[in-house]
Amino acid sequence: MLKIYNTLTRSKEVFTPRITGKVGLYVCGMTVYDYCHVGHARVMVVFDTVVRYLRYSNYEVNYVRNITDIDDKIIHRANENGEDYHALTERFIDAMHEDERALSVLPPDIEPRATSSIHDIIAMIEKLIANDFAYVGTNGDVFYAVDKFKNYGQLSGKNLDDLQAGERVDVDLAKRNPMDFVLWKMAKEGEPFWQSPWGNGRPGWHIECSAMSTCCLGNSFDIHGGGMDLQFPHHENEIAQSEGATGEKFVNLWMHNGFVRINEEKMSKSLGNFFTVREVLKQYRPEIIRFFILSSHYRSPLNYSDESLNDAAAGLTRLYTALRDVEIVDIDIDLEFKSRFKQAMNDDFNTPVALAVLFDIARELNKTKSLVLATTLKSLAAILGLLQDNPENFLKGENDDDAEIEAQIQARIDAKNAKNWTLADQIRDELKAKNIILEDSPDGLTRWRKE
Repeated sequence: MLKIYNTLTRSKEVFTPRITGKVGLYVCGMTVYDYCHVGHARVMVVFDTVVRYLRYSNYEVNYVRNITDIDDKIIHRANENGEDYHALTERFIDAMHEDERALSVLPPDIEPRATSSIHDIIAMIEKLIANDFAYVGTNGDVFYAVDKFKNYGQLSGKNLDDLQAGERVDVDLAKRNPMDFVLWKMAKEGEPFWQSPWGNGRPGWHIECSAMSTCCLGNSFDIHGGGMDLQFPHHENEIAQSEGATGEKFVNLWMHNGFVRINEEKMSKSLGNFFTVREVLKQYRPEIIRFFILSSHYRSPLNYSDESLNDAAAGLTRLYTALRDVEIVDIDIDLEFKSRFKQAMNDDFNTPVALAVLFDIARELNKTKSLVLATTLKSLAAILGLLQDNPENFLKGENDDDAEIEAQIQARIDAKNAKNWTLADQIRDELKAKNIILEDSPDGLTRWRKE
């Protein structure tokens, strides 16, 4: 049985979809005003892996991940660049999709955009006003009245009275309550806007996700995911908006992945301590980044460092090396290893333990070169989006000088046959200086790989 940690109940629960065999999953996607950083990559890879495993487990998954293509940051960046906001967002949406493909992240089934959902957003705000959960402020903005929603704070564990008394809140005389949040912003001079019953303006960030998720998946659905930083206030506000508008329970199960950290601080654009996916891809192959992300449990902090990525590269190399020179055939896989792998993944998608199972298979495969074990390793790794490259391609990388390397290896073999150990060592050292690692096998063959 698949068990998933539910942030709402703070416990692992046996996953029971609303409709047998079908899963509705919504994940908060990117705000597209810059390139994706490694924190965004973690969200992409984590929930791609969740979807892959659910489908492997014979669930029919409807995976929705939105795009926020209008908000304050986007408008500010477009003004900074002196370009139209739409041109800016299109450029970064294309870049996001490139990063996604590089990391073997499958596209979501539906990818709604905020600017394409304005009609649905306005309709939800109208329902909230009609249900007395929202009001028009003195400045013309539309606000959600948090004190009208009795369960506000259930997801984050925060108490509304404590929030009002103890947390710093913006003083906004247009609101009835300092904790109320904006649903519709009146347009300022020079800003993009849409027509609404309350005048020209644009949606607030929180309402966008409520409208897009319920329009794509219905008033109630199975799983809502996103980064831990969205738990409060974004996801808390989503619950308040959606349930205030529909009168139905919004989401059964909430999943939040942990932060990516650098020097014990959360990686974020606001702190300026982030690495874009593109920067990291200049140093490391995409599959290494994916392996690095899966090497920690999705709810745990992920500590970014060159050392961690180098460890991931070494681990992936071990797995590919085990598959070298072994044919993958269409046969039944090893049931014991399959059972152990599923046991790990059924325990709240425990990818570190699942990877440990892959290493155990590789260890046995190195001893036996069993076709069954090779097929097992390749098949189970595919569920994690790993080991899909040809082993030789991965281990040797892209080289323009393969023939030269092979010639040097042959010269080393000739030197060893002539018992010219000094020359043989010299050739090995020359190749190592070019990051070429030689591996001598007991049968006298010499293989090579890129370090």
